[in-house]
Amino acid sequence: MGLDETQQKPHDRLSARLAGDLDRVNNLIRERMASEHAPRIPQVTAHLIEAGGKRLRPMLTLAAARLCGYDGPYHIHLAATVEFIHTATLLHDDVVDESRQRRGRPTANLLWDNKSSVLVGDYLFARSFQLMVEPGNLRVLDILANASATIAEGEVLQLTAAQDLATTEEIYLQVVRGKTAALFSAATESGAVIAGASDAHVNALRDYGDALGIAFQMVDDLLDYGGSTATIGKNVGDDFRERKLTLPVIRAVAKADATERAFWQRVIEKGDQQDGDLDTAMGLLARHGALASTRDTALEWAHRAQRSLDVLPQGDLRDMLVDLADYVVERVR
Repeated sequence: MGLDETQQKPHDRLSARLAGDLDRVNNLIRERMASEHAPRIPQVTAHLIEAGGKRLRPMLTLAAARLCGYDGPYHIHLAATVEFIHTATLLHDDVVDESRQRRGRPTANLLWDNKSSVLVGDYLFARSFQLMVEPGNLRVLDILANASATIAEGEVLQLTAAQDLATTEEIYLQVVRGKTAALFSAATESGAVIAGASDAHVNALRDYGDALGIAFQMVDDLLDYGGSTATIGKNVGDDFRERKLTLPVIRAVAKADATERAFWQRVIEKGDQQDGDLDTAMGLLARHGALASTRDTALEWAHRAQRSLDVLPQGDLRDMLVDLADYVVERVR
């Protein structure tokens, strides 16, 4: 017997509500990730796409379109587009970060090689552009093409900002808006646009996706220092080992004394990490309240996402999107 609806997680309730649409999205994804001449493409793609991801971004597209009254076929194409863009960025990210685990499984670059991950990621980006053209809506194409460029820009910005202790919260937010929130907001905005929604509703759903994406990434950055490997699908402490200057560290550095600052310079800027350094970092984050304050900021962004929905029609889909924003932050309780 299944869980009572009130006991289900918000993304599970949303998935159940959109089950028919999601089946069509999954079928389209499988159809378009095929390759007649290069069997490695579906092998690598299936390893990631079939790995049990929540399909959160495609669900946001489907929910936005349905919330705005859409009853045509093209929200399916846009949802698949969003998932392909997301999967392509994950393949590339794991190469850049030299990651060994994704969603609790070995990364594609570990199972195959970096060349396969990069080239299959390129293929999925190309496929995503083929898909986003098919609805024949220039405004939707503009939204998703701009998001693709913003994501790439955010990743490059992170390369230069990640290991520099001078990185500010403003720059961090710019990185987050690029690498994470851009696709969330494009997912919700494109769903509203394909439905022919009013400007007020399109803007509301875009703002919801932006704020939700920021909250989501802040929580991910928190979980890297306080979550479990099962929860985050990667190894706890990966951001530390990869010398990423995320919000908790930025806030701890801002309050650091000379000795603490020397520690952060050694482990983040110079990359000279030794046994016990992660524990030391955790202690400094706790001492300066950096984890708690980051959670508070993530909660503020989640509430901002919820307020964005006030102008939209009342109903179960809107309620689920409101609950989803709460759930994103509740992962760190």
